Amino acid sequence: MNLKVRLALMNFLEFAVWGAYLTCMGRYLGSIGMSTEIGWFYSMQGIVSIFMPAVIGIIADRWVPAQRMLGICHLLAGLFMFATAWYGLSHGESSEFGVMFSLYAMSVAFYMPTLALTNSVAYNALTQAGMDTVKDFPPIRVFGTIGFICTMWFVDIMGFQDNQNQFITSGILSIILFLYTFTLPACPVSKGGEQKSLVDAFGLRAFSLFKQKKMAIFFIFSMLLGVSLQITNGFANPYINSFGANPEYASTFGVQHANILISLSQISETCCILLIPFFMKRYGIKNVMLIAMFAWVLRFGLFGTGDPGSGVWMFVLSMIVYGVAFDFFNISGSLFVDKTTDPSIRSSAQGLFMLMTNGIGATIGTLGAQQVINHFTTGTVVDGNFYTVGDWQSCWFIFAGYALVVGVVFAIIFRPKKEEVQV
Repeated sequence: MNLKVRLALMNFLEFAVWGAYLTCMGRYLGSIGMSTEIGWFYSMQGIVSIFMPAVIGIIADRWVPAQRMLGICHLLAGLFMFATAWYGLSHGESSEFGVMFSLYAMSVAFYMPTLALTNSVAYNALTQAGMDTVKDFPPIRVFGTIGFICTMWFVDIMGFQDNQNQFITSGILSIILFLYTFTLPACPVSKGGEQKSLVDAFGLRAFSLFKQKKMAIFFIFSMLLGVSLQITNGFANPYINSFGANPEYASTFGVQHANILISLSQISETCCILLIPFFMKRYGIKNVMLIAMFAWVLRFGLFGTGDPGSGVWMFVLSMIVYGVAFDFFNISGSLFVDKTTDPSIRSSAQGLFMLMTNGIGATIGTLGAQQVINHFTTGTVVDGNFYTVGDWQSCWFIFAGYALVVGVVFAIIFRPKKEEVQV
């Protein structure tokens, strides 16, 4: 099979695993009485990203080939996801937060490192085949977004948005990807015969990148922008669903099929990913990240002003903007790290990027967003259905204001020479 096709299928399965629950888990948690704890579940993705991608990346750099590590992680993530689904099914509204959260946390702890590992596997394979990662990787990564969209639609159409079957879907896909990793190209591990320091032996040299002012600022602002990454994943579905408490909007397509409406964000991604090589080469990492930052301002602002009725066009526009906000930051940042780090610490450096964005940044963002939303909204039951209602508009405007401040400060502080940020 063609190398690009093999890597595309890997990305398809990788993100299909995530798409099964990422945008609708908050709605399910609300249905079993955990609406005020949604932020903790989403922040867990960030908490484990603080250390797991870096640790697993170090192991992949030094001892276990990245494609083998990818399979091991998915096997464990899938098994714990099955356990989470089983507990939710057997206990329903009497489910205890501590038990469900612990099972889910273990699954996520092994899943989050795979986001960086799939990048490492793809970059290694493409490099060994003599291909250009900046040009050849984005079209491959598009299939990850397609996989994410497919499971979003599947979960929506099958009626899994408010039950544990979304977790079962994710677990099955994880096991399939575990089996598929046995067919992936082998990745090299660094084996040096000379005596190495502990820092070298454990692959921690990636942290030395902070000694470079340019890289330190890049990683710090990656963290600050990472605050925005999981907010809409965690709360967009409960927000759109909340309009169902109002008879005027209860029968609208958005309320009935929130996941499909939200999937427009991922559809936008597939187009925006293909624009990255052009923008990176023409404008460099600073301008691409600035575009992403101000796209987040629009993303949140349009959510605050739209509705599923006559204002649904604002929701649609917000979804389209998401492609720019997410991809121009995540994918471009990953490519920048790949091009500015030594091959011997490549997996560790990708892990460090994940740590700053999906780790520290996303943890602060989701926990902070939960506090804001708890302040402005409350849970209610209408006609037997649970909804989180209240002043959602103020929440989205607060998030938009934050993204605006980060963007302005980044534009002022991050001022390297043009050739330093050209990829």
